Amino acid sequence: MTDIFYPLATSAWDNAEYAAMQRVIDGGNFTMGHEVSAFEKMFSEYHDRNHAVMVNSGSSANLLMVAALFFRKENPIKPGDEVIVPAISWSTTYTPLSQYGLKVKIVDVDAKTLNFDLDQLAAAITSNTRVIFAVNLLGNSNNYDKINSLMFGHDITLIEDNCESLGAEYGDLKTGCFGVMSSFSCFFSHHISTMEGGLILTDSDELYHILLCLRAHGWTRQLPKENHVTSLKLDDSFEESYRFVLPGYNVRPLELSGAIGCEQIKKLPRIIDGRRANANIFTDIMANHPLISIQKEVGKSSWFGFGLIVRPDVDYNRDRLRAFLDSRGFEYRPIVAGNFAEQEVLNFMNFECFGPLNNASHVQHNGLFIGNHHYDVSAALRELANL
Repeated sequence: MTDIFYPLATSAWDNAEYAAMQRVIDGGNFTMGHEVSAFEKMFSEYHDRNHAVMVNSGSSANLLMVAALFFRKENPIKPGDEVIVPAISWSTTYTPLSQYGLKVKIVDVDAKTLNFDLDQLAAAITSNTRVIFAVNLLGNSNNYDKINSLMFGHDITLIEDNCESLGAEYGDLKTGCFGVMSSFSCFFSHHISTMEGGLILTDSDELYHILLCLRAHGWTRQLPKENHVTSLKLDDSFEESYRFVLPGYNVRPLELSGAIGCEQIKKLPRIIDGRRANANIFTDIMANHPLISIQKEVGKSSWFGFGLIVRPDVDYNRDRLRAFLDSRGFEYRPIVAGNFAEQEVLNFMNFECFGPLNNASHVQHNGLFIGNHHYDVSAALRELANL
């Protein structure tokens, strides 16, 4: 294999992020504080949503979203309830569902968009369905008009895993603004990076208070005096200081991550613009390739990465694609976790595959993705014309 000259991910940090870290170091407070709060405010304002809760990872964001649905006062979900998920996502889309005793119903993805196969989704919905967990894959939005129409008349809650799609748009809204809650990741390879980190967005005051409580031990410390979890906090701060009311976790972020996030989100519009400029070149080269198919954009993608899937019934295979990419110095990975129904961890989950997962299986065995970046990578992308 030749040296990598087109890596999967690179840093978008500059002196601003290092200065922010130094500010935290000089201040001496490293646990969750005002830097995290400032980032949450900037993040919610960017999306025009009421509340953002920062946690230590996108995986923890998914965990808290699922947990919060159990503790809302009106119509909470309960163990055994059915949640519909697409067949392709990251492992921690699925594992919180299993850990909370939910029935996981897996439906196929669309061969072009790599998000929900909407016909399968429509057929999979039953009176037992309580949650649809939409995943916006590789920067690409789902068709939320169609999903909302399928949910009409049903007692179904929509949540979004938007960890790979920060800045994507569908209609007049950014992805992450369609579900009652939505998750984001700020891991190194994502659109913005806070080292480790994730966020949850919601417009619900009740869910916001539940998330605050779940994030830190299940205690009441971060709750306002009047809140939707305990109604009122005690006037005695000593009695209130170690008051535990929900079965929570400790998934708090560090002040360092919050400070970095404040600088990163200022750059986000430029980062998205750079990724979309690269995508224009990529799609021009690959849109009608005889051997390789690419992801069909829904709305305005934020282009997390570029999927390359060997077309069915052609005299070509993924090993040859990998050899080509290796020879040109491209780093690549499977498309997220591939068809999750083929992962061994499913042996420990209560799940059902709704019909054959033909498209996800094809992606699993014939697909991969290369990275995208905030800077011009046109020279590398033009190498794909030689495929």
